[in-house]
Amino acid sequence: MQNSATDWQGEIYLNGFAGIRPKVNIDFSRLEETVRKRLPQEAFAYLAGGAGLGSTLDNNRQAFEKYKILPRMLRDVSKRDLSISLFGQKLPAPVLLSPIGVLELAHPLADVAVAGAAAQLGIPYIFSNQSSKPMEECATVMKNSPHWFQLYWSKSNDLVASFVQRAERCGCAAITLTLDTTMLGWRTQDLELSYLPFLEGRGIAQYTSDPVFQRLMEVPEETEQMNRKITFQSLVGVIQMAKNYPGKGLLSKLKSGRPLKAVRKFVSLYSNPALTWEDLKILRRQTQLPILLKGILHPDDARKALDFGMDGIVVSNHGGRQIDGSISTLEALPGIVAVVNGKIPVLLDSGMRGGADIFKTLALGATAVCIGRPYVYGLAIAGQAGVYEVIRNMLADFELTMGLAGCQNIAEITRDALVPAT
Repeated sequence: MQNSATDWQGEIYLNGFAGIRPKVNIDFSRLEETVRKRLPQEAFAYLAGGAGLGSTLDNNRQAFEKYKILPRMLRDVSKRDLSISLFGQKLPAPVLLSPIGVLELAHPLADVAVAGAAAQLGIPYIFSNQSSKPMEECATVMKNSPHWFQLYWSKSNDLVASFVQRAERCGCAAITLTLDTTMLGWRTQDLELSYLPFLEGRGIAQYTSDPVFQRLMEVPEETEQMNRKITFQSLVGVIQMAKNYPGKGLLSKLKSGRPLKAVRKFVSLYSNPALTWEDLKILRRQTQLPILLKGILHPDDARKALDFGMDGIVVSNHGGRQIDGSISTLEALPGIVAVVNGKIPVLLDSGMRGGADIFKTLALGATAVCIGRPYVYGLAIAGQAGVYEVIRNMLADFELTMGLAGCQNIAEITRDALVPAT
């Protein structure tokens, strides 16, 4: 980021004077509505939807209203420093871009466009395990800009090891192991439309680009799936699989049968509900990179993360997509911060929509925040430029909130800056 929040704000106003409006909506509710109208119904439902009745989605937002900011006056905030240090890297702001899968539903350039925007901003992008582009393509775009890798632990330990090795080779600075998706939650909107993008070969680029996965594709399944009635729609789906499979020549890919094999193999090994804490020892032996556990909500699990030598925690409920009626991440944060007691970084995602949200999260003890759906909506509207603008707007909002609350830097954002809502 090369200019301050006031510079960015002034640029928006001056552009407006010249008749140039922002590429993306600045108000989040309008941003979401614009994307709802623009994307196909199935795509929007997958990206925006939650589990069950959506109460966890609501909880994530309502939790922020339980705290109010208590500003302090007459403090010199003419210079504001948003930077933090995380795992030995200095970051321009306490913000990372969350891993979100199947971004091709929002824009054809998908993860590569997000990587470009993150590199412009200098903030870390956590590559998704379920990306639409291989991690190597994103790393090439980001060059020396900080990037991490999110890992889903599949039923194949060899595949897990391969993903970790690739992440190391392409310069990822940390591994974020997602724990809360050993099974897909009851995602009402997707089920209502009977739509799962992975069955079209979408969001499995990390797999189809992996040599271990390619070898696994040759191993027959123990139990073949039941034969399904062939319909026009299923034929369209098979063609879509072939389009999404790497390589040239649609007809040759269809004849090879590999696109269908890839989807079947992915479905068979994607998640592993048999994982236990002891399995973390395997991952610890495979890499020297910092390992963060994503999906921690209970203080006792945070304590176990310390016991098993983990390097960080991401307090997350998967953006409300896994358990309906779950505790919000902000509600969980204070208890986890108390247990960790500064020994390892604590990050938080789920529900972040504006600068005040970032401020409140840091005041409650988080080291940094991870932003998800907002940048995806920017991607859907204007590609890389849309991601850049959405995140730049949120950072400007946060910087102004910080300054107006009387804080010069991140260290000054403490619990004293908040009061309970009455």
